[in-house]
Order: sequence, then C-alpha cells, then structure tokens
Amino acid sequence: MQHLLTPYSKEIDPFAWWEGAFTNEELDWLKNKAAQATQPGMAGGEIRENIRRSEVNWLGYAEDTKWVFKKLSHVVSSLNANYFGFDLTGLGEELQLTNYHEARQGTYKWHQDFGGFGTSRKLSLVLQLSDPEDYEGGELQLLTSSIPTTIKKKRGLITVFPAWTLHQVTPVIKGTRQTLVTWASGPVFK
Repeated sequence: MQHLLTPYSKEIDPFAWWEGAFTNEELDWLKNKAAQATQPGMAGGEIRENIRRSEVNWLGYAEDTKWVFKKLSHVVSSLNANYFGFDLTGLGEELQLTNYHEARQGTYKWHQDFGGFGTSRKLSLVLQLSDPEDYEGGELQLLTSSIPTTIKKKRGLITVFPAWTLHQVTPVIKGTRQTLVTWASGPVFK
C-alpha cells in the first residue's frame, strides 16, 4: 500500500496530510464507535455551547484498539520526521471520536489544542471518518496566515498540524461530520 505525503509548503510546513492509512472497513469500525458518542464536547475544560457543539466518545488503548494507535503513531512519526522535527514521546492521550450534527449546527470555533492533565501537546491529528457527501458545512479550517486555509474533505484523510495552530470546524448545516482527533505529545518546548 502506498502512502501519500503532501506538504502544504516546502519553506514552512504549517500542516501536512496523509492518505490511505486506514481501509474502508477500519474507517467504518471507527465511524461506528464515533456514532456512540453522547458526552458533550468540552471547550477549555467546560461545556460552552457558544464555542463548541459536538458529542464525543473516547477510545483508550486496549487489545481491540491497539491497531488504531499503531497506525496513527506510524503516520505522526513519519510526518513529524519529514515536516515538523518536534521531540515527541508518542500519543499521550485517548483518541477522541467526535460527531458534529446538523440538528445542533455542530461546530467548534477558533481554538488551539493546549493539553491538559500534564501533557504537552505538540501535534494535532484529525482523521476524517465521514464521506464528504454525508454532510454540508463542517469545514476544518486552519489559520496559518491572515486568510483561513480550508482542508479538503476526503474520507480517510489525516491532517496534522502544530497544536498551537488556531483552527475551527465551521457549523454543520446538513448531515453529520465524524472525526477522530488525537495529539502527539512530547517534552515541553524550550
């Protein structure tokens, strides 16, 4: 299986992406796990509907999930080596499965992925679980200049960017957007 590495820029790499890490069957398995999400998404450790409207489910490291962690670890270590060069220790948290529903105009306004629980998040990873035809709106946007960059919608696409990057998910106006989000951590930046 060939993996596609595509940087945004040769000079500065504000993000990178990877395609083909997961099969359709594996994406379906993750999508079914995401569909079980009922916990409200938090913003800054609190439920803030004016900032974030989504439901989340957490996937911890276990016998039936270690294959997911292994694949994501391979992707992040490869992209980090090619584009970011951060000192990483691995995926230090559970995987977040997220649903953004049309009924609530699911969204997550501009934010950064600062870690909690003593972790130092360095890279954010977003895996698109939904087919682009399943929803409208729900654009992942990164603010790496004065104009937001909208990430292409493609099932199975993994977008990786520094955790300090301002990003948002625009409101979903039709259907449901489902993603897997996780963070690669490491020693505090010096």
